[in-house]
Amino acid sequence: MRDVESASARIAQKFDNDEFAIPPSRLSDIETKGIVPSIFRLYALAAIYRREYRELLAWYGIELDGIPADLGFGQPQRSHVSEALSNVNLVRLPTKLDPGFSLEKTTDLKRVIEQWGVIPMAYLSLLAEDRYTYGYIGTEDFTMHPIIPPGSFVQVDESKNKIIEGTWRSEFERPIYFVEMRDGYTCCWCSLKRDSMVLQPHPLSPTPVRVLKYPQEAEVLGQVVGVAMRFGDWHYSHSQPVPRVRAALI
Repeated sequence: MRDVESASARIAQKFDNDEFAIPPSRLSDIETKGIVPSIFRLYALAAIYRREYRELLAWYGIELDGIPADLGFGQPQRSHVSEALSNVNLVRLPTKLDPGFSLEKTTDLKRVIEQWGVIPMAYLSLLAEDRYTYGYIGTEDFTMHPIIPPGSFVQVDESKNKIIEGTWRSEFERPIYFVEMRDGYTCCWCSLKRDSMVLQPHPLSPTPVRVLKYPQEAEVLGQVVGVAMRFGDWHYSHSQPVPRVRAALI
């Protein structure tokens, strides 16, 4: 206990913060009375005992690799670049699939996956490419609703940051861009008009067209090349206008 006290005192001196110091009485309480150490003392214990900080957190029921499963509990209103998964070390992935699985058919993935496994993210990083970043579409950002609803995650190819002009046969063929503005981010179609960028929402969206100075007020981070979304979990807030409904004649 005296060795721990001495070592933690040196750590506290290094950071000029007495919160890192662990006196023998406090260490005894942690060991015998179930007292939960502060984040500073947990850091000191990890350094002194040469244990992974995540392992110590896990002793108290905090699994940092479980953060992806809890992202849905927070519902930020604004779209933003997401770094929530940057420190996840382990991920559960399918390691064995039904031999009859076909990419050509719509399938219930739960019935296709025969075995799950925990894979270190370090191995997956070998497959990663630096040109991709990831964004989250805020719960009040209906710009590209309904094809990209609020609460979606988007994969953005940063190498495709130039606006392409052309004639598109469908809304799915037209490039969608992830745009950084002075007051936040959004996901939309874009076009350039002289020194201005036109942020074009989906026709069914209640969000109006925005025209911003380019590149002073708006900048394209990249083109959206992938989307992960949920259905049925969003609703229009009171601040959003209700879209007009056109009656159809039969």
